[in-house]
Amino acid sequence: MKVTKTSSKIDYTSEGLESETLLSLYRNMLKPRLIEEKMLILLRQGKISKWFSGIGQEAISVGITMAMNDDEYILPMHRNLGVFTTRHVPLYRLFGQWQGKASGFTKGRDRSFHFGTQQFKIVGMISHLGPQLGVADGIALATKLKNTNQVTAVFTGEGATSEGDFHEALNVASVWCLPVLFCVENNGYGLSTPTNEQYNCKDIADKGLGYGMESHIIDGNNIIEVYTKVSQLAEDIRKNPRPVLLEFKTFRMRGHEEASGTKYVPQELMDTWGIKDPLVNFQVFLKENNILTEEDEVSIKGSIVHEINKHLEVAFNEEDIIANKTVELNDVYQNYEYQEVISNSNSEEVRFIDAISNSLKQSMHKHNDLVIMGQDIAEYGGAFKITEGFVEQFGKGRVRNTPICESAIVEAAMGLSIAGIKSVVEMQFADFVSSGFNPIVNYLAKSYYRWNQNADVVIRMPCGGGLSAGPFHSQTNEAWFTKTPGLKVVYPAFPYDAKGLLNTAINDPNPVLFFEHKGLYRSMRQKVPVDYYTLPFGKASLLRTGNDITIVSYGAAVHWALETLDNNPNVSADMIDLRTLQPLDVETIYESVKKTGKAIILQEDSLFGSISSDISAGIMEHCFKYLDAPVKRVASIETPIPFATQLEQQYLPKNRFETELKALLEY
Repeated sequence: MKVTKTSSKIDYTSEGLESETLLSLYRNMLKPRLIEEKMLILLRQGKISKWFSGIGQEAISVGITMAMNDDEYILPMHRNLGVFTTRHVPLYRLFGQWQGKASGFTKGRDRSFHFGTQQFKIVGMISHLGPQLGVADGIALATKLKNTNQVTAVFTGEGATSEGDFHEALNVASVWCLPVLFCVENNGYGLSTPTNEQYNCKDIADKGLGYGMESHIIDGNNIIEVYTKVSQLAEDIRKNPRPVLLEFKTFRMRGHEEASGTKYVPQELMDTWGIKDPLVNFQVFLKENNILTEEDEVSIKGSIVHEINKHLEVAFNEEDIIANKTVELNDVYQNYEYQEVISNSNSEEVRFIDAISNSLKQSMHKHNDLVIMGQDIAEYGGAFKITEGFVEQFGKGRVRNTPICESAIVEAAMGLSIAGIKSVVEMQFADFVSSGFNPIVNYLAKSYYRWNQNADVVIRMPCGGGLSAGPFHSQTNEAWFTKTPGLKVVYPAFPYDAKGLLNTAINDPNPVLFFEHKGLYRSMRQKVPVDYYTLPFGKASLLRTGNDITIVSYGAAVHWALETLDNNPNVSADMIDLRTLQPLDVETIYESVKKTGKAIILQEDSLFGSISSDISAGIMEHCFKYLDAPVKRVASIETPIPFATQLEQQYLPKNRFETELKALLEY
């Protein structure tokens, strides 16, 4: 049907849309509006703790969701209640989520819309906003690799378009031709900051041009325009995969969240947008064109109100969650039953770097959809040539050069995991991980605990000093991550361990930071089985045994300690190579210390706030009565790592270890 005449303040053109479709658009907009009105009452009654209102923006959420297929992922924000209701998420679960009940999606561990649900193909936001844009890239990449002809839609506000994640995600999507709809709700204010203080271009849609991306401006209050335009684009993108930037012009009629209010908004602006209410105007349009009767309106509202009240009763009657420490600790990581694989093949002497490369190659064969991503890793073979020849063997779909955008690539890896694909991300140097720090510690680490979605991602970290590479290519920054629950941290010292542990890291469905000391890449050789094998996490290696002292170390520092012992054959020491820092094999450490009575910890990282501090504290707590001397820590000095050889030698603890070891033995 075609109807254009209307006395509403929005011009609607409904050509080609059946009356039932128009009524569905209306019902789907009305439902979140009625829920919100109820939530505002409950907020004032103290029955929910916080509310981010989407009143005035329902047309965007509903129109986009109805334009998508049910098996296509949507990544909404905190004003997109209409996404959840249009996808028919049971209301009692939403209400339970907002009240911290077990029936919600996060077991009381997060609030608002900070959750996802694989059942309804919705991936919720985190408070940092920007990372979900890159996650959408990863989900879209998975659809391309699987040839499923699907679209991914991701929401953001105009404020988050100033974040680096926005620009990185758009760039990656454009370079890789990913089927993503980047949906920007431009509602005028980032909390209280107006758009003229956020960006200096005329329209956000203009930003897409710089990335070679198609972009459109849509009236975000016109439900028909949103639905028809997004439907057309989604259908075309399924056939011709590409990213599209959509700017929806709309307005936020209430505060950023209810406590902030709207006093900073001129009343004239509020009045202007108030008469453009997407629900009120569409209702007028439907009535004037005899699509919606008064009886229909009363019936539809009555049905929704009844559903709301019924599900609220279920949520209110649900018992509060009882805190259980064991349950909480067990949900930090996805359960992984380690499967030991023993190689019966011959061994050959290989370098540390070859062991890493062999592990990656064999894992690519074992997991036939495993994706490797990183700067220059394809034809060039990576900065250290670890993936040289991989493109010819596995193709560019699975061995992917990336732009220099660590944050977006980590986020894309998360998106691949959501879509069921493992990935390995190479940081060209471990130092550069700082540019991708946020999604690692706030998205990958917390995702399984928050809503039961694992991050099946390994991040390779070429690290360490001794090569005169200076402050930005020499750090060993494992302590940044051992502090963060939800991450596993591996740091091998030998080729045999490197291959077996990397294989395990790739098998493990949890996020793993895998540190590889660059100084060992070509200097350390060892006999390593040719075929595939695994080694367990959380099991240290006892390299030497003795009775006088326990030496605990990892990475390159293990070799410094061994060299010291070789130069001092009279020292009888247990020499422990930790191999993994999270999980940490405290049993082996404590058992040894109880035997020897003395402990010294050697690491390359600087001392304060490092893993050695936690190991030392643990020994003091659990082995104090067995100690014959204070626990000693030996580490790099408290400066950034310098470039000049003589300065770097002074920085590193290698040349100080022997003195400290002897002093402790004489205590």
